[in-house]
Amino acid sequence: MNTIESKLTGVWPALLTPVDKNGSPDYEQLRKLVEVLIAEGLDGLYILGSTGQGFLFDEAERTRITAAVMEAAAARVPVIAQVGALNTHESVRLAKEAQKLGVFGISTVAPIYYPSGGGRGMEHYRAIASSVSIPFFPYHIGNNSIFGGEARPYIESLLQLPNICGMKLTTQNLYEISLMHVLSEGRLKLFSGADELLCQGAMCGTVGAIGSFYNIWGAECRKVRAAFLAGDIELGTKFMFAFQEAIHHVLPNAWSFFDQALKLKYDIELGIPNPPLGFCQSPWDENEVLALLKKVENAANGIDSAH
Repeated sequence: MNTIESKLTGVWPALLTPVDKNGSPDYEQLRKLVEVLIAEGLDGLYILGSTGQGFLFDEAERTRITAAVMEAAAARVPVIAQVGALNTHESVRLAKEAQKLGVFGISTVAPIYYPSGGGRGMEHYRAIASSVSIPFFPYHIGNNSIFGGEARPYIESLLQLPNICGMKLTTQNLYEISLMHVLSEGRLKLFSGADELLCQGAMCGTVGAIGSFYNIWGAECRKVRAAFLAGDIELGTKFMFAFQEAIHHVLPNAWSFFDQALKLKYDIELGIPNPPLGFCQSPWDENEVLALLKKVENAANGIDSAH
């Protein structure tokens, strides 16, 4: 297995970016989080996506965050930096800076006003991918351009992009994931971006998973995914039911949950993200957070918990 292939696997947190009371990056807490996740055996880090508030920081802050992560990671795990921006020029600059800082690869969404499968969206990808010499992982959202008879030309267009290596797929449609794997003939290394499909996505051609909840339960998810791939279907099934239930319960107030869970589990101060992400978040009862943490941990160890 070559170097690139060996790094494209497993469970990668979509890294949360801790912030202070003013919404500025808290680099001390960021370094602590990186250290914790690496110590727990996570396979890589995906930085500055929506979970990492990438679009809410300015260009200079995004480069400084990337530098801080790379310094803290110290080449122990691969890092993919999300460099999407509202205009292509900024994305290209971010991509070039990320490569200088030593990231393994870059990822990006298409501009919000152009579908990723459309001509302008694809040219946006091409400009970014051709500006660097490291692996490129465009970001696929939902059913964007995959159905209506357009799947094959969409995949063929993706495969012609410079440095294309794989994709981050934020979709809950398992057929969509399978179809992209089949039509690309395995040439795209696909990461499931839906935490709820950690194990299910592995049956549809994904090589790994990137998600927000792996900041909290990364070690548990990595353990279960490995066991599931090794044939422990029962553990995978029971865990996914518990994990999906926890995600469903948390999502309406996910940011306040992440904030309190990181504090209780790792003594890391996350803070509430910049608006609009931080709006409408209700506080959690500490005992409820502890019970959720324990429930998912127990499920990973095959222990049934009472509802």
